[in-house]
Amino acid sequence: MRLKKYSSVQKFKIGKKIQKICKIKKVKFIVNDDPWLTRKLNADGCHLGQKDMNLKDASKIIGDKIIGVTCHNSIKLAKDAVKAKASYLAFGAFNTTKTKKVKYIANIKILRKVKKITNTPIVAIGGVNFDNYKNLLLNNANFLAISGYIWNNKKYKPLEAIERLK
Repeated sequence: MRLKKYSSVQKFKIGKKIQKICKIKKVKFIVNDDPWLTRKLNADGCHLGQKDMNLKDASKIIGDKIIGVTCHNSIKLAKDAVKAKASYLAFGAFNTTKTKKVKYIANIKILRKVKKITNTPIVAIGGVNFDNYKNLLLNNANFLAISGYIWNNKKYKPLEAIERLK
């Protein structure tokens, strides 16, 4: 759940609804940036950006849950996250995206390099859509973070967009 422009109260209300859907669909519920909200919602985990709380402090708040870490396009950040015992490593943006301003560009080479140093799952982020998702999966991404293609798709409704990716 990535809701940057909402109040804590709004995030909690929306999060409760998302939590129910995730349980029904048997998918993990990950909260972006906020270990405290993760704990309050009893979400499955939290994603931390480089400017968020560090992994060690976050794990004190949420316990033994999923904690993913943004690594942008950096092997050093990946090594640090692995050392801190991150549940997954997120890299990106791999493509242009309107979801957020892109400061770091990642490419397929980073996925290959990271796979050589760790078995920690890798998430590819940034402009992932029907035209490029297979290439990311074929080049060592274990998971994909897809937002704009699903929620802002002018051609397909969210469920249709998701079905196309199966």
